[in-house]
Amino acid sequence: MDFMLLEVTHDTRYDYAAPVSLAQHLAHLQPLSDAHQELLDFELDIDPAPGHRRDGLDTLGNADSHFSLAQPHTSLHVRATSRVRVLPRFSGLEAASSPPWQPLAEGLRYVAQAPFQPALEFALPSPYVPRLAPLRRYAALSFRPGRPVAEAAVELMHRVHADFSYESQSTEIDTPLAEVWAHKRGVCQDFAHLMAGAMRMLGLPVRYVSGYLLTYAPEDGSTMQGADASHAWVQVWCPGTPGVPAEGPSAGWLDLDPTNDIVPGSGHVRVAVGRDFGDVTPLRGVIRGGGGGHTLTVAVRTRVLEPAGTDPERELLETP
Repeated sequence: MDFMLLEVTHDTRYDYAAPVSLAQHLAHLQPLSDAHQELLDFELDIDPAPGHRRDGLDTLGNADSHFSLAQPHTSLHVRATSRVRVLPRFSGLEAASSPPWQPLAEGLRYVAQAPFQPALEFALPSPYVPRLAPLRRYAALSFRPGRPVAEAAVELMHRVHADFSYESQSTEIDTPLAEVWAHKRGVCQDFAHLMAGAMRMLGLPVRYVSGYLLTYAPEDGSTMQGADASHAWVQVWCPGTPGVPAEGPSAGWLDLDPTNDIVPGSGHVRVAVGRDFGDVTPLRGVIRGGGGGHTLTVAVRTRVLEPAGTDPERELLETP
């Protein structure tokens, strides 16, 4: 398979208990583009129409949209429609040939007048991924001295997948990572935060990735967890690893999906990368009014577009 041509429709709707008089919103809904993922078309439709909208890039290179509404409204509907060509990635991965993890971690320690390494930002704690001592011990079982970083990270992914249960709606967006660790269950966001937290405790950079994926893996047809909504996984810093990009915005980063226990191929669509969920929230904002309550409905549909333009019967629809 040379590539997958995918269309993603992401609908978000807020219904408020009382009129909202003023609103400011930030959206991360436009997929990334690089050597293995080409954004062919993107539309962001907002109802009611915003009085002001500004599209740009955030400090991490993610596409974002800021918009505001100054007219009273009792609902907000945001629809993002994307068409993306995704090429297979990491098919030539040689995890056992990656560099040992300890020198990588040690190379990120502060040294006066040493060159700055941008990956360092992702080795530090973040609001959703604080330092937790148990995660250091958990990671150390895979990251033994001298072990190749990618090989150890893949093993850690296997263990997170095996040791934690995926349970839809078992956690909230703000459920503390310590609680997820204690109860050994969560959703894709929690799996990504756990893996990031474990490796960061060893001083290794890990990025949080938001995006989408197909219901069935293109590589083997297996059913994917978390496919019916926005999905999350991680990127591990593995520079110099055969099969990991050496150039471009994804240089040195290996994608791993602990929720599904796979190295993402052509069925994952990347939207944004950050330290944790807070950096790449699909849609958030502040409002004046609303009566102190609202109803949120999210629906995601992902389908494969054939080269001839016909659509196979592979659709997802989710309304939490």
